[in-house]
Amino acid sequence: MARRKREEEHENHERWLVSYADFITLLFAFFVVMYALSSINEGKYRVLSNSLTNAFRNLPINTSSQAVTPQMAMPPPRTVPAPKPTPQQEKAKQAQRERMKNMAKDIMDALAPLVQQGKVRVLETSRGVTIEIADSALFAVGQAILNTESTRALRAVAEVIATAEFPVTIEGHTDNVPIKTAQFPSNWELSAVRATTVLRIFADAGVPSDRLTAIGYGETRPVESNDTIEGRARNRRVSIQIDSSLPEKATEVPVDVTQAAARP
Repeated sequence: MARRKREEEHENHERWLVSYADFITLLFAFFVVMYALSSINEGKYRVLSNSLTNAFRNLPINTSSQAVTPQMAMPPPRTVPAPKPTPQQEKAKQAQRERMKNMAKDIMDALAPLVQQGKVRVLETSRGVTIEIADSALFAVGQAILNTESTRALRAVAEVIATAEFPVTIEGHTDNVPIKTAQFPSNWELSAVRATTVLRIFADAGVPSDRLTAIGYGETRPVESNDTIEGRARNRRVSIQIDSSLPEKATEVPVDVTQAAARP
């Protein structure tokens, strides 16, 4: 029997070219992706760098690749100095200060007994004259009814204030001890009614009503700590603020008709 001749197997010596081509293709794709990412990041970083530089230099933002020159920057705003008061205005202010000082002196004389007892303080501030009266000199504990002596003293103060044209604000203050009665559910009501009671005395004594204002602050504006008996006593007070600055005439803010019409 004839022996079948074994076929010789053909060996492919160029098979490595396939792997090499695949490797080159992947490497090319990798570099393309990396280049694309680096280009995007470079643009973002350029915009961010320009924005930060312009913000710190007070220059307008330029998102292009061109640098911003100093000539393109907006000039800084000019500060207009406040106009100096005229000699007439200075003279009027000086006369007003003298009137306030004389008024403070007259009030001190009218409240001399209470001042000596330490129940009244008269203060001169940038706003004008402030009279602080302890509540014990005016009212009983938890009440808003004036006694005869305090009514007489307040009328004397009102007669001094009535001769001037300055606005008067009467403020009622309490300590932080809560109150809850049928008439005064809280310190708000107590302080407000006390301030209104003093206001009525001033109005009856001749101070024009359009110059009077009454405010109740409750315990919200203490002048001393409420942790001590003395501090709470200082906080329970009625303050009479005589404002040296006369109210200005109100001017209406103009409305932009075009913007108002464009709103829905």
